[in-house]
Amino acid sequence: MSSLPAGWYKDPADTSTQRYWDGEGWLGKAIPADAVPPEGPPPVEAEPPITPPQAVPEQPQQPSYGPPPGWAPPGSQPPPPQGWQQPPPGWQQPPPGWQQPPPGWQQPPPQGWHQPPPGWQQPPANFQYPQAPPGWQQPPPGWPAPAQPPHAYLYPMPEARPHGLPLASLGQRLAARLIDIAIVLLLNVVVNGWFAYQWWQDFRPILSHYLDQVRANTQPDMVQPTGRMESLQVVIILIATLLWLLYEAPAIAGRGQTLGKMIVGIKVVGLDSPAPIGFRRAFGRWAGLGMWTLLWSCLIGFVIQFLDSLSVTFDPRLRQAWHDKSARTVVVAVPPGAQPTVEAAPRGENPGGPE
Repeated sequence: MSSLPAGWYKDPADTSTQRYWDGEGWLGKAIPADAVPPEGPPPVEAEPPITPPQAVPEQPQQPSYGPPPGWAPPGSQPPPPQGWQQPPPGWQQPPPGWQQPPPGWQQPPPQGWHQPPPGWQQPPANFQYPQAPPGWQQPPPGWPAPAQPPHAYLYPMPEARPHGLPLASLGQRLAARLIDIAIVLLLNVVVNGWFAYQWWQDFRPILSHYLDQVRANTQPDMVQPTGRMESLQVVIILIATLLWLLYEAPAIAGRGQTLGKMIVGIKVVGLDSPAPIGFRRAFGRWAGLGMWTLLWSCLIGFVIQFLDSLSVTFDPRLRQAWHDKSARTVVVAVPPGAQPTVEAAPRGENPGGPE
């Protein structure tokens, strides 16, 4: 039993209304909270009589003229089956004859995969790959690859032997050139001696006057050669160039050897054949070095000749100087009794490497 006496109170479910409490429960309908409630409990409302549902007369079944279930008009697509999903973008219809792969089928190997070598075994489950050393970092994108070796061989390339003969060493070539220079210089003393003496007769008074001014602590005059001295100088250079040509070109054309090369034991041969190269190629080989003698007066010729002689060190493969490359020749060592052991290569090939 509740201690709350019977009466009208605000409905706890809706405080804007009030209902009658009989001491055990709420009775009747709720009325507005500001309305004047009646005395005593609200009248009991009679329940409406329950009417049984009326029976609906059965209608006779009419014949159906509509399309059967699942029918679709011609040209339309059938409805997708239950569970069907929209294919992803880029999906293509499988080719005719395609079959569903069997259970356990795996994706083909990715691009760049290689078949493991014979005898390869799967590493054990507890196998640990070597770890990167401390401080190692992944190189950034675009980092250059390690430098490749200068050639594709694992071992040093064999020394070139044109026509089976070893290449002349740098010391042999230098010794032969010094001997040839001494011989040409001796020829110039014999042939150019008179012209050199006449040039000295004109130059000696000029030199004496210049030295006298220097001893007197006066400003010396600029040395000016006479016209006769300039003509003699041109003649001397022309004769020296011609003597060098007549000494070297015919000897290289026929035997491939000057006197200096014969003493040292080296020889000039063509890259295509060990036979004599002929005067035309011999002249072209000499011209690449000797024609610059005509420019000795301005020192340009001497500088170019020095660089040409030094260029043999730029080609460690065949040891060709610039004048050798222009004539397609190479200098080989010919010990006493040595003969070529390799046949000449066909025209167009390049024995011994690049020219």
